[in-house]
Amino acid sequence: MRPVVTIGNFDGVHLGHRALLAAARDLGRRLAKTPGEPRRVTAVTFDPTPRDVMQPGHGIPQIQTLADRVRTLREAGADAVVVEPFTRELAGWSPERFADEILGVRLGARGIVVGWDFRFGHDRAGDAELLRHRLGVPVEQVGPVLLDGEPVSSTRVRRAVLAGDLDLAARLLDRPHEIVGPVVVGDRRGRTIGFPTANVRPETALLPPPGVYAVRAVLPGGELRGGVANLGERPTFGPGRGRLEVHLFDFDGDLYDAPLRVQIVARLREERAFPTLEALVTQIRADADAARARLVAR
Repeated sequence: MRPVVTIGNFDGVHLGHRALLAAARDLGRRLAKTPGEPRRVTAVTFDPTPRDVMQPGHGIPQIQTLADRVRTLREAGADAVVVEPFTRELAGWSPERFADEILGVRLGARGIVVGWDFRFGHDRAGDAELLRHRLGVPVEQVGPVLLDGEPVSSTRVRRAVLAGDLDLAARLLDRPHEIVGPVVVGDRRGRTIGFPTANVRPETALLPPPGVYAVRAVLPGGELRGGVANLGERPTFGPGRGRLEVHLFDFDGDLYDAPLRVQIVARLREERAFPTLEALVTQIRADADAARARLVAR
C-alpha cells in the first residue's frame, strides 16, 4: 500500500504540522480508487535535526524529545513515522537524489504534502515543483496556519514557553507544553512536610522560566492526575541542581524510575526563597489551592 508522505522537522507537532497531516489524509482519500480502500499517511522527520548537524552549538532547544515527537505525530494522524538520520552526507545530496531514493524507491510515495516554506536537498535547491516533475505524483503545498494574525511556527512556540506564556504555547500546540523525564530519588524532604513530590529529571530541552506551575501528569498507566510543581533550584534549601518537583493531588503511589509526562498548564508565581520552613509550607498550601482552581477552570 503506497502512502501519502509528508516531510518536515515537526518539532512540537504544532497546529501547522497538524494541518499537513490533515491534508495528507485528505489527499489519501481523494487518491483512493474505491471508497473503502485503506489509506496510509507516513510522516518523514529527521534526527538529529538539520540545524544540529549544520550549525552545531546553535543553542536553540528542541520543543520535544524524539520519542515524544514520534508519539505526537502518530496521535495527530500519521500511520507511520520514518526517522531519517540526518548527516552531512545527506545534506550534500541533490534534491533529485533525495526524491528518487527516499521518497520514490524507499517509501513509494503515492502523493506528497509539504509546507508553504518547504525546501530540501543540497543548498535547499529542491521544492514542491521539483517533486511533481521528478516523481510524477500529486504534490500539495499547505499554506501557513495563522493564529492571532501570525503564522504558527516552532519558533513562536519556543518564544512563548521561554517567556512563560503557557496559554499561547498551548494554543499554538493544541495541547499544553510537556516536560518529560524519569522520576529519580530526591532528598525526600517534601514527604516530611506533607507534600511528597515526584522529582523529574527533565529530558525535554525546552523549559519555561523557573517558578511554580499548575500541572497535569500523565502517569505510566495513562491516568491523568493534577498537581502543582516547582521548576528551578528550590532557593529556600540553598543552591542545587535544577529540577522539576511535582506534587500530585490525592496520589500516594511509587513512581521511582518511571517515565513521567508533565503538562505545564499555568504559571502561578516566580520561584523565591522563604525565611522559614513554616512560611514555605504555608505558601505550598496556597500554591496547591491555586493550582486546583486553575486546573478546574480548564
